[in-house]
Formats: sequence, C-alpha cells, structure tokens
Amino acid sequence: MLKFELTSDPKRLPEVRERVRGWIEGHDWPERQVGEIVLALDEAVTNIIRHGYEGDPRQRILVCAEVFDDPEQGQGVEIRVRDFGKQVDPERICGRDLDDVRPGGLGVHIIRALNSSVEYQRAEGGGMLLIMRKFKTHSADYGGQPTEH
Repeated sequence: MLKFELTSDPKRLPEVRERVRGWIEGHDWPERQVGEIVLALDEAVTNIIRHGYEGDPRQRILVCAEVFDDPEQGQGVEIRVRDFGKQVDPERICGRDLDDVRPGGLGVHIIRALNSSVEYQRAEGGGMLLIMRKFKTHSADYGGQPTEH
C-alpha cells in the first residue's frame, strides 16, 4: 500500500506523479497502464486544487493506493484521493460538453476514460473522496472509450 499526504500546491504535482509511477511500476504493470494511472491521478489532484480549494496552495490532500486481485478481472489498483474542500453533489461532477471545443475542462472525462471505474463521494467531515479503480487488463482507447485486452 502507498499512502501519503501533500499540500494543494501545484508545485507538488511532479512529486505525486513520480511517487505513484515508481510504486505502480514496482507491481509489474504495463507501461501504458502506468501512464494512464499517473495521468488520471494528476488530473484528479489538479481538479482538487482548482475547484475544491480554489487555488489555495496550503490545503491537505490525502492519497492512498492499493493493489488488489479480483477473481474475474485479475489484478487491479484502487487509488483514493481525499480532500477537505468544498462538498458537491457527486451526481453533478461531470466534464463540460465535449462539443464545446476549447482548452481545459476535460479532467473528469479523462479520469473516467482512463479508469475501469470512478466514484465520487462526499467525505465525512467535509470535502470529497474520489475512488478510482483500474484493472491491469484495462486500457483506454484514446477516442475516449475504455477497451479490454
């Protein structure tokens, strides 16, 4: 299990990426899936910084990652990202309309495309909890639809 806390300073993003990359590579995951896990986590933390904390670089973010085995899907990884910022209705968390072509606003779409499952929850005591699960056999096709190998 990998568990760490960081502040909501965007300067911490490279550290988050490197830490998770090194940890998941140690579990013999294919490079493409490693990259997808790292990108999804980077998007999630960026969204927390931008939306949950409105850019305040002094707030707490907790990250917990764990490898697990599923009898049907095989090896998977679950990453939990917890913040203490604004609570929102999980049903209202969605990316902007994909027909609205402009920079930014695609983080939620990216997170969903790169993972096998994504769940947003209001966290007890305030803030939000994001649970991302990805199986070793899952890889996103870059047209936005997940594929199974």
